[in-house]
Amino acid sequence: MEKLAFTQGLIDKGGIWFAPQSSVISYPETGNETSLLLEENSFWFRHRNRCIASLVNRYSKGQLFFDIGGGNGYVSKGLEDQGVSTVLVEPGIQGCLNAKAKGLSTVVCSTLENAGFQNNTLPAAGLFDVVEHIENDVAFLSSVNQYLVSGGKLYITVPAYNALWSAEDTDAGHYRRYTLDSMGKTLKAAGLEVVFSTYIFSVLPLPILLFRSLPSRLGIHREASEVTKHQKEHSERQGVVGSLLEKIWDWEYTRIQQVKPLLIGGSCLVVAQKKSF
Repeated sequence: MEKLAFTQGLIDKGGIWFAPQSSVISYPETGNETSLLLEENSFWFRHRNRCIASLVNRYSKGQLFFDIGGGNGYVSKGLEDQGVSTVLVEPGIQGCLNAKAKGLSTVVCSTLENAGFQNNTLPAAGLFDVVEHIENDVAFLSSVNQYLVSGGKLYITVPAYNALWSAEDTDAGHYRRYTLDSMGKTLKAAGLEVVFSTYIFSVLPLPILLFRSLPSRLGIHREASEVTKHQKEHSERQGVVGSLLEKIWDWEYTRIQQVKPLLIGGSCLVVAQKKSF
């Protein structure tokens, strides 16, 4: 494999690039394997993917895209299927192996800080459900900012509303949930400016509150198998409910294509950019 132009010090091992050192991350060891069981049949991952792709094609069309903390490569694979060249950066070895098995050509097994990226080299990057795992989010986003080229875009998804905090957030290694306003302030503190921001999954806040947040606060025990529980939550719905949800997801997608923000949702989706000088 040829040397990567945008970094230095990585070691090629069997088609995956490895950083010479590793760091502890706030993410469960089994997280990528659990996600792999959910992704392919999940309305959540599918809808998030097409909303992300819509914005990437609008703001960063034709540019190399760096999927930082990209897990099993689900987003990267979705973007590559639409002709977007990607670099997956994932600290978990199992996630990297899963991504490589999907056919992704450039996979870097590393945290962002250990990857050896050179400043002012990344034209577009994504942090999809990553920032909530970072204790000092401003410092982390500031470091991402320095790697971006002038005017480079950063795409972010994070869980919405601290009021929806539950045991699932704790188990997943989250430090916080966000609103569009709090994420905007965080990005500004990191030297980035918001280009577009919206909520997605407009109908999910109430179910999350009723079936996750309130039971957690009341100390109600969860199901023995968390994987089975999440598979049920992520599975496509059938019948009238399924048809209604599909119409809602299509409506959300259309609004995002038209750059019209949603006012409520279970997740935040934000496009920011490095200020041009």
